[in-house]
Amino acid sequence: MKIAVEGCMHGDLDNVYATLLHLQEVEKTKIDLLICCGDFQAVRNEKDLDSLNVPPKYRTMKTFWKYYSGEKVAPFPTIFIGGNHEASNYLWELYYGGWAAPQIYFLGFAGVVKFGNVRIGGLSGIYKANHYYSGHYEKLPYNEQDIRSIYHVREYDVHKLVQVQEHIDIFLSHDWPCGITDHGNVKKLIRQKPFFEKEIAEGTLGSQAAADLMAKLMPSYWFSAHLHCKFPALVQHGDGGSVTKFLALDKCLPGRNFLQIFEIESEPGPYELHYDEEWLAITKKFNPIFPRTRRRANFSDAKLNMEECRQFVKNKLQMRGSRSFDFVRTAPCHNPHQSVASNFPSGHCRNPQTEAFLELLGLQYCLDAYSESWELPRSSGSLVSKESFGSEDIPIDDIDDEDELNGSDDGET
Repeated sequence: MKIAVEGCMHGDLDNVYATLLHLQEVEKTKIDLLICCGDFQAVRNEKDLDSLNVPPKYRTMKTFWKYYSGEKVAPFPTIFIGGNHEASNYLWELYYGGWAAPQIYFLGFAGVVKFGNVRIGGLSGIYKANHYYSGHYEKLPYNEQDIRSIYHVREYDVHKLVQVQEHIDIFLSHDWPCGITDHGNVKKLIRQKPFFEKEIAEGTLGSQAAADLMAKLMPSYWFSAHLHCKFPALVQHGDGGSVTKFLALDKCLPGRNFLQIFEIESEPGPYELHYDEEWLAITKKFNPIFPRTRRRANFSDAKLNMEECRQFVKNKLQMRGSRSFDFVRTAPCHNPHQSVASNFPSGHCRNPQTEAFLELLGLQYCLDAYSESWELPRSSGSLVSKESFGSEDIPIDDIDDEDELNGSDDGET
């Protein structure tokens, strides 16, 4: 199976797909799958821009809406995770994963699927210590703080991924695992991005949650983006243990390293995307404690037996099959030939894919449930009474390295 990996999409689907089609023709090959490591920007309409955390000058429609509307169809099956620049209102509809458009699958805030017999997992968002132990408390419409915290990684989602026992072939995260620079050419990286040097020296560049997951899951491949540069590394797990091949990629700009094609051993095609039995069992076990307040999830309250959850899922998939539920359009689409519509639905929309997924697992829908209480999490390390945003949220312009070093307000990673 030949897989193309792309760094930060930033809504530029047309150019990425055109580049891959050109590569196919020139190299006389066939690409079976495209995976994207975040900042996908699945913006369907002007209303979605209200939930996209970017400076006003970058708040534009880009090209995803063409694929959502059906004007265009993705030429390759595409799987993506979320980053820190997303239409978070839409991705929240698909929290458990689902088709964001025909042929374009969102892996969820955390998720594992199978494409053919290749097992792909991922964690959306970026790590921020002071929100890590919070629940998913944000609600629409997002205020100035929530539009930034909604994409911060939560312990609840990481804890579910930690339960995975079966081997994962490919794992995706938006920000890099903390400490990954110890396993590659860090001197070359610092020459290219000298403003990373301080965080590298302090051991704070990247996500500690992602580092913990890599050590636990030990996937064959791990791909990231976020920092807008290419960085390869090899991580050996223990003496003589397995090796994870890591690669970070850039964003889609001329002359930048934003694409990589590799081949992975698999069964013969054609390939389809299917639910993963183990992941569905984990979802069933932990969904009853889904945290919708600022309080930390209480994992001791997850009383369901994992073996019973696995057998339940096995029986369900034997009856209906493991193919994912079909794409459903849930919001008006941008029309460049008409004035901006004013009849957009307000608040949370229940996506039929998500409803069908939860019905399959016998689970309650809780994405539109929240508490009015502004309770503090139990962990002292996660107090959020004051908002502060670290280097992963510092505005970074892609125009010039000097602007990046000075933390220009013109853009963000």
